[in-house]
Amino acid sequence: MRSNNEDGIGSSTLNDKAWDSLFEKYDIKEQVLRNGMYQITADQIREFREPRLMTKFDTKESIPKAFGKGRKMSILPDSRGSYVIGYFDSYLEFPEMERKIKHVDFPDYLQTISKTNINSEANVINVLGVTNILEDFLTEGKLIQTISGRMKSGIFDFTIHNNKDRSLHQIAVKNAQIEIDAGFENENCVCIMEAKNVVHKDFIVRQLYYPYRLWQGKVNKPVRTVFLVYSNNIFRLLEYEFLDSNCYSSVHFLRQKNYSFEDVDIKMEDLWDCYKRTRALAEPQGVPFIQANSFNTVISVLEMLKEDPKTFQEIAELVGFATRQAYYYVDAARYLGLVQKWKDTNGIIRAKLSELGQQVMQLPYKERQLKYIELMFQHEIFRTTFFMFAQHENMIDKQFVIEKMIELQLCGGSLVERRSSSVQGWLRWIFSIVNE
Repeated sequence: MRSNNEDGIGSSTLNDKAWDSLFEKYDIKEQVLRNGMYQITADQIREFREPRLMTKFDTKESIPKAFGKGRKMSILPDSRGSYVIGYFDSYLEFPEMERKIKHVDFPDYLQTISKTNINSEANVINVLGVTNILEDFLTEGKLIQTISGRMKSGIFDFTIHNNKDRSLHQIAVKNAQIEIDAGFENENCVCIMEAKNVVHKDFIVRQLYYPYRLWQGKVNKPVRTVFLVYSNNIFRLLEYEFLDSNCYSSVHFLRQKNYSFEDVDIKMEDLWDCYKRTRALAEPQGVPFIQANSFNTVISVLEMLKEDPKTFQEIAELVGFATRQAYYYVDAARYLGLVQKWKDTNGIIRAKLSELGQQVMQLPYKERQLKYIELMFQHEIFRTTFFMFAQHENMIDKQFVIEKMIELQLCGGSLVERRSSSVQGWLRWIFSIVNE
């Protein structure tokens, strides 16, 4: 039976502790239940920690524990020095990723930008400026970057749904600080872009809505909003619109498309070749069985460790989830032999790429994806389930996965169902990279 030592996973973050203190001192939950929302100032927050560190929750998972479980409260800025807290429907899940990837050529004359070293959101934006990716996605003529950086939001009111009963809250915004990663313009439209280099499950709509309201009030042409995720050498662009410009919750997904400079021509026969040239090995000792449903997020963790070793708290903050999830995702990469834990001279535990991990992260896109799959196929659970589901048009049956996990004694009985979701998630990723 495999062990499940979570290595201190349950510890609270500095943000958790500071928000616990704020909720207790100002009785915030009761105020929200009584009045619908609670306005808190930056000075109040600063009593316990710097506001800029306490109010940036890009994903639902990164919201501190004090905001509740399930349908949590969230926080939105309403001025330069204040915020409102309530049961706001602030986040939106990304749709399932489109499988097709379009190859684009990288300008071969460029020496100051490398297609193999796009390691920051700023680099991603620079690359967009020298290719026609954005123009192709929006079916627009040449777009010129004209906006970036921090600015005031302007003055506007909006409504937002309560995430418990769908009632509407009215919020007035007066010159809150916003930051726009990039804005582009041509004769037809303005495009506001939010860029990330980490794969998330969801995002806070404010990152698109506040800039949209600012520039909608300044220009007399359509304002289009695009979310860009660059990870695993793939540019994933998603366009959203607001059906009612005065309603935050009217956000509506329009379209998505993927682009890459690399060879992305992976076929089903490539997966079978991986299967045939590998054999199942013994399960790794001292590494818990995987509890990380998104293999795309495992890849994001590997990409950030490619730069340098990181603490679990740093990983959690960069990815935008709870610290315990950082342990789960690092352990998932350890399960494949790609990451190691080590203790630095100050006794702090960090994660770093193993020698194998360093080699794999240097491979081109196609070879790297197939190497990930080979490493999975060194585990009997993935060999057996892949063989089964590939024979049945990639239809993944949860009960079959659970039965095989029990047969292979991969984790305790109470954990099997939860961990089976991770096996299913990784299998879906395997089939999703087929680009034919």
